[in-house]
Amino acid sequence: MKKTLHQLKIQIDALTVFAKIKEDDVIKKLCALLEAVSGKPGDDTVRLYSDFVAALYPNSVSLTEYVRALMLQDDNFYVKGRAAGRPAEPEVMDAVEAELSILQKIADLRAGDMKAALGYDDYLPSWKNHSVDLKYDFMEKLQNITKTGYGIFAKYAFFRLDDGDIIPVAHPDFQKMDQLFEYKRERDLILKNTEALVSGAGASNMLLYGDAGTGKSSTIKAVAHHLAPQGLRIIEVKKNQLYQIPKLLEELSDNPLKFILFIDDLSFSGNDDNFSALKATLEGSISGCGDNAVIYATSNRRHLVKESFGDRAGDELHLNDTMQETMSLAARFGLTITFQKPDKDEYLSIVKSLAAEYGIDMDEEELFKKAEAHAIRKNGRSPRTAKQFIELLKIGI
Repeated sequence: MKKTLHQLKIQIDALTVFAKIKEDDVIKKLCALLEAVSGKPGDDTVRLYSDFVAALYPNSVSLTEYVRALMLQDDNFYVKGRAAGRPAEPEVMDAVEAELSILQKIADLRAGDMKAALGYDDYLPSWKNHSVDLKYDFMEKLQNITKTGYGIFAKYAFFRLDDGDIIPVAHPDFQKMDQLFEYKRERDLILKNTEALVSGAGASNMLLYGDAGTGKSSTIKAVAHHLAPQGLRIIEVKKNQLYQIPKLLEELSDNPLKFILFIDDLSFSGNDDNFSALKATLEGSISGCGDNAVIYATSNRRHLVKESFGDRAGDELHLNDTMQETMSLAARFGLTITFQKPDKDEYLSIVKSLAAEYGIDMDEEELFKKAEAHAIRKNGRSPRTAKQFIELLKIGI
């Protein structure tokens, strides 16, 4: 057994296509344990065993499942090449075959065999194993990579941009499609456009304009979650990050998934460099959106630009040209959808639906009376106002 463990350590060292797996903390600790167990007996083998299991447990009690997840999420050059439709050299294919066999050996490594090799008969923690065919799972992943993705995109659906890096959002704030009420026409337009993106038919960049609290952002995030199993991902981009969009699009260009670049609450003031950056991306730039990405923006301003009477009076010779340029940004979105505040009947319909969802049992007349009073205190009716009212009602406030 010690000879077998020593051989496994050498094989892990030889990983090349899956080289990044060697940098994983659990695998590093496993290698340290394998090296110690296969060498001369020492007092530190029990500690190394414990260190390995302590690193494994917070992720999974199953070593098999942990190794499988590492393999499926690995974004090595071979996976990226296959995703982009590039052929692989025979030598690389042979390496993939051999390394999948090595990963299978790690996944099948049993706690009992390791304990026996240690020759230690007192307490030691165990881990689980189960039957799995890693080669089959890996090939199946490659076949479905346009839906499952690779790397962090295989594990998460929501992301944000931070200093040019794509960072996953582990616990995104979103509502499901069936938790959105009213605005069916607007929601259907957004869903239809996004389904066209996912199917590869081509989609329009989209501007959602309207009153605050009407569900513009919620609808985009709900659609993103709804279509995530079909290969859609969403990346939030802040206004001060707009200049980074061309680089981001270049990074995503070979990715088999589809992406929404989401800009929330977008507006500009005069002499804003971000205005020009977004304008160039939407139309006319050499690095415009590709076939796998669209820009969805929300705004409370129809033309996205804060205007004053001074702006309209101006002191430029060709003021009309400046005004036309200012308003042209909104026109560069292929699809503009307006979200207006609901009327009384629509607002109360939303309240009624939310009350049913939250399990609130109250006389309808009293419910509506309190909902209207809440809307007056909150300066108007909106889906957000309705949800806040129901949430307060649920906790007895």
